[in-house]
Amino acid sequence: MSAPISNVRPAPDKVLEDIVDYVLHYQVDSTLALETARNCLIDTLGCGLEALSYPACTKLMGPIVPGTIVPNGAKVPGTQFQLDPVQAAFNIGAMIRWLDFNDTWLAAEWGHPSDSLGGILATADWLSRSAIASGKQPLSMKDVLVAMIKAHEIQGCIALENSFNKVGLDHVLLVKLASTAVVGQMIGLSCDELINAVSLALVDGQALRTYRHAPNTGSRKSWAAGDATSRAVRLALIAKTGEMGYPSVLTAKTWGFYDVLFKGKPFEFQRPYGTYVMENVLFKISFPAEFHAQTAAEAAMILHEQLKKAGKSVDDIGKITIRTHEAAIRIIDKKGPLNNPADRDHCIQYMIAVPLIFGRLTAADYEDAVAQDPRIDALRDKMECVEDPQYTKNYHDPDKRSIANALTVEFTDGSRLDEIAVEYPIGHKRRRGEGIPLLVGKFGTNLARRFPQKQQRAILAASLDQATIESMPVNEYVDLYVI
Repeated sequence: MSAPISNVRPAPDKVLEDIVDYVLHYQVDSTLALETARNCLIDTLGCGLEALSYPACTKLMGPIVPGTIVPNGAKVPGTQFQLDPVQAAFNIGAMIRWLDFNDTWLAAEWGHPSDSLGGILATADWLSRSAIASGKQPLSMKDVLVAMIKAHEIQGCIALENSFNKVGLDHVLLVKLASTAVVGQMIGLSCDELINAVSLALVDGQALRTYRHAPNTGSRKSWAAGDATSRAVRLALIAKTGEMGYPSVLTAKTWGFYDVLFKGKPFEFQRPYGTYVMENVLFKISFPAEFHAQTAAEAAMILHEQLKKAGKSVDDIGKITIRTHEAAIRIIDKKGPLNNPADRDHCIQYMIAVPLIFGRLTAADYEDAVAQDPRIDALRDKMECVEDPQYTKNYHDPDKRSIANALTVEFTDGSRLDEIAVEYPIGHKRRRGEGIPLLVGKFGTNLARRFPQKQQRAILAASLDQATIESMPVNEYVDLYVI
């Protein structure tokens, strides 16, 4: 007979302890991280404001029970909703992710660390309004920025060496994990309670990537992060009641995360938690496109101008070769019909065809009205993706983290244009000086979609000065976005 399994409660897994120790005790003193977090905040909120123009997004928003208003609840920027922090986190998380235009992290796993802002901002706003109602001090926006830095770091450091997509799990697992940790700290969980909360996030069912891939690509990918960050708030609140956790949730034989969902492999780590991820995060500035195609779209914009100068049109193109990296081929190299906007913004051929034809790539270009143009699918059929091993190597190199694409256009008459190669997108750390002014411009454009000029000016005045925003009470900052 086999030996019975010990029922002695084990010590918490080291991965849990390291996350909790970082969240509770690490002091953020990086000026670069705080400045980048401020830019991340305004860019992420701006993306959410743009999403409010799309009924497919707004139909999911508001309280679960129509008409519900929560006293001292969290407000949802750009709307009149005031909700409990769990549902507010879903609302904010869904709107900021809807158009696939907020920041990105690319490594063994890829994702969007600012998706955690849904849980962070909703919780901070609710806590601040509740504190004021009780005669206490609200949280400051610096607390939000620090929470963002830590949520980015947890997601990004785990993603460096651990690929969840290769076992079929969606990266929003990391959104839930990081959001639970930082939200738990915000609501005052003790060390033991926070370990319990983080274990609950891991023992939870994890989302499949089904909705991100053909033939099932669909709009859940636009609200999955909202679901993850709101679930995090719920789990942190459950842990605050004293609900128990599961200390060996990762390492338990047979029933633990590693054995059930990760093919028995433990997580690997490249570096300790600090401020690395926020300092090196990738901003989506130019195009609302899956990040592996950002440089391809930029190259296509250059080629659009070259076509005009050469007196050629897209009808003259016989073949387009896309020299790219392995991750792009795995995620967005897509043939055949594209059924909806979520399908199109994860197709590298579509994201090249549109700028080649129109000289632009906007969120509206994924909608049916544009997708019906027969030239788009005709161009897609002429494209071929080819992996460049050096591009793949540079993609994983921690000193480079390039996201390179190169396009070669050949014409039906046998002539061709010189290859256009773009290694680093404009939102990359290596192009920060070029990118941040454009990011601020993008924020201004998104504010103008929703607010009158006086309100736009007030938001900009509070948002663009580091000292001003860090000292501002969370509830006062969020109130600037109430419509």
